[in-house]
Amino acid sequence: MSAQSTPIPAKGWKKLWVLIVSILFAVAIAVLVPLISNNPVKYSDINDHFKYGSIGSEPARGIPYWIWKVLPQMFPEYLPKNGKGGYASLGFIYEQGKDFPVGFSQRRVFVNRVGLNCAVCHTGTLREKPDSPHQVISAMPANVVNLQGYIQFLSKVAQDSRFVPDEMLPQIEAIGGHLNPIQKLIYRYVAIPMTRDALSIQSDRLSFLNRQPQWGPGRVDTFNPYKTLQFNFPMGKLPEKELIGTADFPSVWNQKPREGLQLHWDGDNTSVDERNLSAGLGAGITPTSVDRAGLKRIADWLWELPPPTYPYEINADLAAKGQPIFENSCASCHTFGGDRVGKVMPIAEIGTDPHRLNSYTNELLANQNTLFAGYPERFKHFSKTNGYANMPLDGIWLRAPYLHNGSVPTLRDLLETPENRPKVFYRGNDLFDQQNVGFVSNVAQEGDQKYFKFDTLLPGNSNTGHLYGTELSIEDKNALVEYLKKL
Repeated sequence: MSAQSTPIPAKGWKKLWVLIVSILFAVAIAVLVPLISNNPVKYSDINDHFKYGSIGSEPARGIPYWIWKVLPQMFPEYLPKNGKGGYASLGFIYEQGKDFPVGFSQRRVFVNRVGLNCAVCHTGTLREKPDSPHQVISAMPANVVNLQGYIQFLSKVAQDSRFVPDEMLPQIEAIGGHLNPIQKLIYRYVAIPMTRDALSIQSDRLSFLNRQPQWGPGRVDTFNPYKTLQFNFPMGKLPEKELIGTADFPSVWNQKPREGLQLHWDGDNTSVDERNLSAGLGAGITPTSVDRAGLKRIADWLWELPPPTYPYEINADLAAKGQPIFENSCASCHTFGGDRVGKVMPIAEIGTDPHRLNSYTNELLANQNTLFAGYPERFKHFSKTNGYANMPLDGIWLRAPYLHNGSVPTLRDLLETPENRPKVFYRGNDLFDQQNVGFVSNVAQEGDQKYFKFDTLLPGNSNTGHLYGTELSIEDKNALVEYLKKL
């Protein structure tokens, strides 16, 4: 006689189905929540948050982490020194124990994505001696970063036939990217094809950069990429005089006393908050993706962050002789509270290179005023000016090279007439020149590190203008430079 199984009661079936559905739901949550979540990597330390925290650039313009990670290994021929050092070959700053450079942030949007933040343009390095370690200094200009080189690298890899899943996935695996089956499907059918397409479109829109002189480290064209990436300007149809707007990265410490001054090199805005949002757009945020809390945390920190104090010996007697020279000749334009500080000097008077001024146009202004429409942050403080703004000189010792386009390597050179300033020098060296105040600029190469040759005869690079102080005696010039170390 065979044994018969006992039937499961109706209540039992119901409990079983509830259990199965609960398990399936839990599995779905475990799989899908990490995919659909939108969470930045957060840092408790404010300096780390500035250097690595998100401002919201990853959802719109971020690159999936493992694609970004593998690009230097797959395409080293498109990097300086044939890719030796990876992204560091472009001057990006790596700190010990960090997975990516200063100025890059990470956020999960389906997959982990890497984007840019404020520090990519506003963190630099400094050496006291050739064999000294590189000091990383937040909020100073990014004196060694070649941002144009990074843009051009991404453009080149997007055109390479190897930028396909069958080539890329094994390379990702080889560098430690052990993707689970779902991640592999996402990378194969979504992340890799979409990233290649997005970079190709960006490459096409930014192709006008090939018509510009190379920016070199520490510089950026502020508004021309803005025109095409934000507003789809037909860059090929713009007047030639608009197409070069290269300028130095500024420092961003001590923002509170700058509120209400004319900001940007040409003084086109008077609102620190609006200027911050505008800069964030350049880094890749959009009005819908901006991380307001993250950006505010940075802005609050920079509001009263003081510039670093000059760390080397100052000749007190010489600086004392330089103080009245500064107060009589420079303070009204370059000290907080001066009657002309933060005000625009007409280009006809200051006489510096006009390209950055000409690149910002009324047409761009009209388009900018539509940004953040419907939000409290809608732009309303931009204006077109006719010159360059007088900048406060706080922490001026760390802000070399000088003039808005970085065409004069040291403060001592700035006190010479244009014909006596260096016509050619080298940028990207972070070795500090204590005598002349600036970075060493007469060295073309240090070991296998080649520095960028800056030619003042190229469009946008002129070192003319700003003749103030050029009539002083040699003794007075030396005294003035010694005093400027204290600001």
